[in-house]
Amino acid sequence: MARQARAVETRRLILQGAAVVFDEMGYDAASIKEILSRVPVTKGALYFHFPSKEDLARGVLEEQTLHPNFLPQTSKLQEVVDLAMTVAHALPNDAMLRAGSRLALERGSVDFAAHSPFLAWAKVCEELLEEAKRDGEVLPHVDCRETAELIVGSFTGIQAFSQVSSGLLDLEQRVSAMWRHILPAVAVPSALTRMDTGPDRGARLSQAAAG
Repeated sequence: MARQARAVETRRLILQGAAVVFDEMGYDAASIKEILSRVPVTKGALYFHFPSKEDLARGVLEEQTLHPNFLPQTSKLQEVVDLAMTVAHALPNDAMLRAGSRLALERGSVDFAAHSPFLAWAKVCEELLEEAKRDGEVLPHVDCRETAELIVGSFTGIQAFSQVSSGLLDLEQRVSAMWRHILPAVAVPSALTRMDTGPDRGARLSQAAAG
């Protein structure tokens, strides 16, 4: 059991170090040597868990959709909002999330499109929207898949714009504005009035989860 716990911790450390390097340098410029300089593990341990740099990048991409967790709500539509607001709050200080986005968007020597976390996020949003629609929170004409892909695509563009405009410092404000524009076309009026889309929503959820 102790050996298994050490292996899990070693894998976590490797992924964290790789995420920092991929976030800073991108896939092609990153090297195993540079990643090893960021983590207290041996080359043998790294290759045991990840036989190649490509496998390591895929590990980072897969890890992105595991972060962060958000608190369950009675409203599934609020959970869709919370997913975006929680990610927006975490991104400036979470290299794993930023690295996953960079790897998914880059078109370098390896195309990671098939492992894109955007597709996974869209699937999560679609499922939540379907539940919200069954609960009567979503307008009858709304196509949940189309809307989920619109949300993820909008978030991705806003993230890129915020990175250029402020180094992600205004991301939460921009994502809050995104919801103010999108939700009236998605939510029934009674559900719309209950939605919390405040720019500090992600911070409040993070504090609640930690407490």
